[in-house]
Amino acid sequence: MQGTEKKFVCDDEEMNFAKRFSPCAGRELRGKPGVQINGKRWIMDLFEYARSRTMKSEAPLASRIRPRTLDEVVGQQHIVGKDKMLYRAIRADKLSSLIFYGPPGTGKTTLAKVIANTTSAEFRQINATVAGKKDMEEIVREAKDNLGMYGKKTILFVDEIHRFNKGQQDYLLPFVEDGTLILIGATTENPYFEVNGALLSRSIIFELKPLEKKDILTLIYRAVSDEERGMGAYNAAIDEDAADFLADIAEGDARAALNAVELGVLTTSPGADGVIRITLEVASECIQKRVVRYDKEGDNHYDTISAFIKSMRGSDPDAAVYYLARMLYAGESVTFIARRIMICASEDVGNADPQALQVAVAASLAVERVGMPEAQLILAQAALYVATAPKSNSGTNAIYDAMEAVRKKPGAVPPHLQDSHYKGSAKLGRGIGYEYAHDFPKHFSHQQYLPDEWKDAKFYIPSENGYEQQIRRYLDWLHET
Repeated sequence: MQGTEKKFVCDDEEMNFAKRFSPCAGRELRGKPGVQINGKRWIMDLFEYARSRTMKSEAPLASRIRPRTLDEVVGQQHIVGKDKMLYRAIRADKLSSLIFYGPPGTGKTTLAKVIANTTSAEFRQINATVAGKKDMEEIVREAKDNLGMYGKKTILFVDEIHRFNKGQQDYLLPFVEDGTLILIGATTENPYFEVNGALLSRSIIFELKPLEKKDILTLIYRAVSDEERGMGAYNAAIDEDAADFLADIAEGDARAALNAVELGVLTTSPGADGVIRITLEVASECIQKRVVRYDKEGDNHYDTISAFIKSMRGSDPDAAVYYLARMLYAGESVTFIARRIMICASEDVGNADPQALQVAVAASLAVERVGMPEAQLILAQAALYVATAPKSNSGTNAIYDAMEAVRKKPGAVPPHLQDSHYKGSAKLGRGIGYEYAHDFPKHFSHQQYLPDEWKDAKFYIPSENGYEQQIRRYLDWLHET
């Protein structure tokens, strides 16, 4: 539309027109902005209103039941408890840039919505999976106008901020730095891996934890009984054992539990008493498989592989095979797992059982040839062998200490050990005085092999575990005088 524009707010006549589209429009659009163009008056929010009404009514239960105020928030008391800084900052409307980090369904977006409902600042929201630079440019332009003309701040909530590439994150930096924008980012990934370091340094990071079982139960009962935003209008009820089951199997993810409640209510027929009852059987059908929280490029990946390695190192075969199963269940690469077993076999078992590395290497070759599902058997055998093998990190300590010695003072190779397989080497003193070990008793010479700077160093000290007991006794025997 082009022409002379004149802004106005909707009056009774427009309200009557709007009611043709929705009986509620008259009440909710009164006073909304419109525009007059070439003498014609347009209600600018009418279709946006109709769209939002449809989306609101069709939104998933987890979205509809989302807390609107701080007092409605369930869980996360370590950051939103009444004596905590974030609670006080939201109440006082004195926010700085924030990063909410945590697993799905723990309330990151919920806290952002609560802030939107309580702040006097302009609140804009974008999702990093679909937003582009033009979207950010428009928000920045509006933020500058709001700050310059009205002295009003703008809060930008970026959901899944880890999806922004470096260039997109860099674009926001100067506007966060000069106060044009207050950034709130939400991410399921460790922000120290995925978010621009400069943005992190200007933000306070809050880690949200998986909700406790009691918190999930509170949300389940609230969702079932709430007649305005929950499933209360359906005359629904949930058995105690069913609610307990959902709260347990959701593993701290409120969204998973609420999605199951909604599916159960919408797909279950009322009983003779007219009540839609969510029984344990219904609940188990709505969550047929426990979802393992695991992202092969994210924080859970590193946590799980760390637990796997530490379990093998700690000689706990049950824990080792559990974390192996967890990775396989989530679709982790079998070659990646095999590499970690090989490293553990050398780093943590070493010469206490030299066979461990051979088993690990053989397993690595075998899984590449066999593939899943049979590869799980090979990996289990290797992981269990390493977990139950005697442990020694003497080899690991030896190379680390030797590397440090080289870094501090490399030293010169003793002349008698230097290469003498060329003409003129003797004139240079190369190889002179070298003692051939096999010419001596025990096939051993007491000759010095280390540089003078480190001649008394002991880098490898065999442990008393496994085969290294024999290595220790052998070395002691060699050095007997």
